Amino acid sequence: MALHTWLGFLVACWIISLSPGAGAIASMSSGLQYGFWRGYWNAIGLQLGLALQIAIVAAGVGAVLATSALAFSLIKWFGVVYLVWLAVKQWQAVPAELLDSDAPRPIGRPLSLVMRGFLVNASNPKAVVFMLAVLPQFIDPQRPLLEQYLVIGVTMVVVDLIVMAGYTGLAARVLRMLRTPRQQRLMNRTFASLFVGAAALLATVRRAVA
Repeated sequence: MALHTWLGFLVACWIISLSPGAGAIASMSSGLQYGFWRGYWNAIGLQLGLALQIAIVAAGVGAVLATSALAFSLIKWFGVVYLVWLAVKQWQAVPAELLDSDAPRPIGRPLSLVMRGFLVNASNPKAVVFMLAVLPQFIDPQRPLLEQYLVIGVTMVVVDLIVMAGYTGLAARVLRMLRTPRQQRLMNRTFASLFVGAAALLATVRRAVA
């Protein structure tokens, strides 16, 4: 991949990652509940889901997904249901009993948080179709495709890890400012509403018809 092409793709990656979406909401929710270091496992899961999406596009399966109404709908509605489930869990989250600045946070299982992030990204067919439309613009068909997709994948993952670190850290710091159960409950329900909003947006996505 030529340097100027990669630089253009790098700018696109920052714009895409910074745009608020289900991944950003999941990262902030994890930071709010578990703090930065524990909550950041969610971001690792997001990247595994992102890597899967890139592999699907590189393998040509993304074209099948883009043209198959059944496959698109199955993945889309799984994503909708999963985001709603996350909203319910967030709504029901119990405020911490110790509310001072040194209060311990709930301990989430790293594997559970990784799987949570993975499912958020992997269950979004819109992202696969989007990448199917965007990534080929940065691919030179005269050069080895595998190397180019590896460069694209590493670039997207590194940028998204940085951005999700920002979202996770921001929410983790916000939790330190919450002093009452009412404030914590309000924040939990705000994130629950954001998950529902993300689910509603995903539900409106339609497969592009050629």
